[in-house]
Amino acid sequence: MEVPIGFFAKLWSLLSFLPFFFLLLLLGIIKAAIIGPVAASVIFFGNSAVIIGLWPAHFLWTYYCVLKTKRIGMVLKMLILVCLPVPLLMLVPFGVLGSLLAGVGYGFFAPLLATFEGTGKNAIDKLSHYFLDGCLGTIKGSCTLVRDFTDFSFHSYFSFMDELSETIGDEEAPIDVKFLELPTSLLVSALAIPLGVIVITGVALLKSPLMLLKGWHRLFQDLIGREGPFLETVCVPFAGLAILLWPLAVVGSVIASFICSFFLGLYAGVIAYQEESFRMGLAYMVSIVSMFDEYTNDLLYLREGSCLPRPAYRKSQIAERKDAMKNNKDMHTTIENDNARKTANKRRLGPARTRSIIKNSIQQLKPIQVWDWLFRSCELNGKVLLTEGLISVEDINACVNKGKCKKLSLSLPAWCILQCLIRSARCDSHGLMISDEVEVTNFTWPEDKVLNWLLGPLLIIKEQIRSMELTEEEEACLRKLVMTNKNEIPEDWDETGYPSSDNVRRAQLQAIIRRLQGIVANMTRMPTFRRRFVNLVKALYLDTVSDDAVQDSVSSKSQDSIDFTQVESENNHTDRELNNGDIV
Repeated sequence: MEVPIGFFAKLWSLLSFLPFFFLLLLLGIIKAAIIGPVAASVIFFGNSAVIIGLWPAHFLWTYYCVLKTKRIGMVLKMLILVCLPVPLLMLVPFGVLGSLLAGVGYGFFAPLLATFEGTGKNAIDKLSHYFLDGCLGTIKGSCTLVRDFTDFSFHSYFSFMDELSETIGDEEAPIDVKFLELPTSLLVSALAIPLGVIVITGVALLKSPLMLLKGWHRLFQDLIGREGPFLETVCVPFAGLAILLWPLAVVGSVIASFICSFFLGLYAGVIAYQEESFRMGLAYMVSIVSMFDEYTNDLLYLREGSCLPRPAYRKSQIAERKDAMKNNKDMHTTIENDNARKTANKRRLGPARTRSIIKNSIQQLKPIQVWDWLFRSCELNGKVLLTEGLISVEDINACVNKGKCKKLSLSLPAWCILQCLIRSARCDSHGLMISDEVEVTNFTWPEDKVLNWLLGPLLIIKEQIRSMELTEEEEACLRKLVMTNKNEIPEDWDETGYPSSDNVRRAQLQAIIRRLQGIVANMTRMPTFRRRFVNLVKALYLDTVSDDAVQDSVSSKSQDSIDFTQVESENNHTDRELNNGDIV
């Protein structure tokens, strides 16, 4: 849109925006007051019931797995057993408090933001979106949050504990600590925690007013001038909302600094243990405070660096600094020049423009798009494998009735990812070809901490597949091998008809398959995975029921037309069974 130029044009843009914004804000607050208590009650009572109900099982099973595991040495195991009651006893009050805060926050902000999102609807009845968006969707979203939390508490947690209690190989050594170093480490943590909490929280509190004023200044500047993130008309209502909610962001940053300071103090004890030095542990705490001060200066575009000292907290850092001082006499001058150049660039571009130059040219995918692709691919490939007999009706029934879902939950997603890697390697793609038109690279991969660890291993596996130059016969045979065969030793493929007899090549492919299945096994512990997987099994189950009903109707009737009433009734009956919780 056209950006207003001049004082009066910008003033008119601001004045014409205010009535529209306040009407949307009032409507959003009314919807939040009506829908918020319902959504907050669902999240609070649902999550609290799960936390309190599963707490005895979590307590006992955690102690059992820690006692049983061979992955942890005796000294570390005793230390964990002594310290474990503290987090387990704090789980219930902090979990209930977190459920209350999450319920209130989601119940208030979800309807409010949905009201403002109505400005982006390209529909004729935009007025109905203003009134209806965020009502039923917020209540459904709160139920989804409770369901995902239940899946994580009931399935993911016990899966983690079961993996911890598994036996280790002969070549693996248990993780242990040195008993004589523990007193020093604990003493450093006891000293560093109060120091870190006081200093880091103090720095955050001192700079919070500046953060508030600078944030408001930037938001008002972008709103009036229609620059930065508020260039489009759709984003303008969010500008006023961001201005109102900016103090909450400042308060949240101070609280986050306070919480993180505890973990930083605890990590000082880890540094003291690793370096076997009491002095290095305290040096880490002083250095981390200096780095936090420098980070806040960079965030608020203040002067470079920090006035606090930054001692070396690793013995290797001390040696590196000595070598650098001997070999680079002009290092200080070079750094000053670079800092001056960076400061000039920041002042020239501004905070919002610096980030927008790159973000405007690169469109990143959202995490939900990656999940949608994976499960959509699983559904399509699952139907193909059903017709080919690689997935049988007995496999689906065993998953629905007995909970034996290893083939569907591990092998099927692993085959879909392997198929994507083969297609990407064949097309010489720099990333992953998740469809004919969408390529995922390091730049378009979602900025999500949970999904970031996926891309690197997958790109490495893709390069390994590219170097192997698989033939069409091998690709066709891999589908059967992934779904039905063991992939532990090359001799497992002797009777499968695999075209290559090279044991080294077979071992490489088996290692790739095992690694993909391991990646999928970790993905199954994510909260949203089980909910989507239940929907996938439901779709495959309904597909098999439909096929059986069609075959029965064809065999029982002689006319050419097929009566689909029976199919629909069986689908509805099956749908009711699945919704009643038949899928374990």
